[in-house]
Amino acid sequence: MALPTALAEIAEDFNALPEPQRLELLLEFSDNLPELPERYQDAELEQVIECQSPVFLTVEVADDADHTVGVFITAPPEAPTTRGFAGVLVEGLHGLPAEEVLETPDDYPSTIGLARAVSPLRLRGMTAMLGRIKNRVRKELVDA
Repeated sequence: MALPTALAEIAEDFNALPEPQRLELLLEFSDNLPELPERYQDAELEQVIECQSPVFLTVEVADDADHTVGVFITAPPEAPTTRGFAGVLVEGLHGLPAEEVLETPDDYPSTIGLARAVSPLRLRGMTAMLGRIKNRVRKELVDA
């Protein structure tokens, strides 16, 4: 399966850097994770229990021809690695057609070159976030 353009570019950016600088790039994604929109500030979001830190997410699927997906994730500032993974997924998936989100390979987190820089447990958390996003998109499409 081909990666969506934004995710492919993010993977290229990570893999173009030496390993120590990849963590710096991940921290940039952490810093750039958008705040939740006001409509979700007090909403009950889905928790990603596989993450070591409290991570919550939701998705929106628009009622347009492409079923455009909105991805919203919150993670605490004291968990910069987790926030960075969330930032990668939001930047790479938000605004895509549902079909592209659903076709994103489940092993995408392993393609960004951080396997030796972060623990397997942390990568599993990112994989779980991606899986939850895809499951929510499927559910939204069925319920539409």
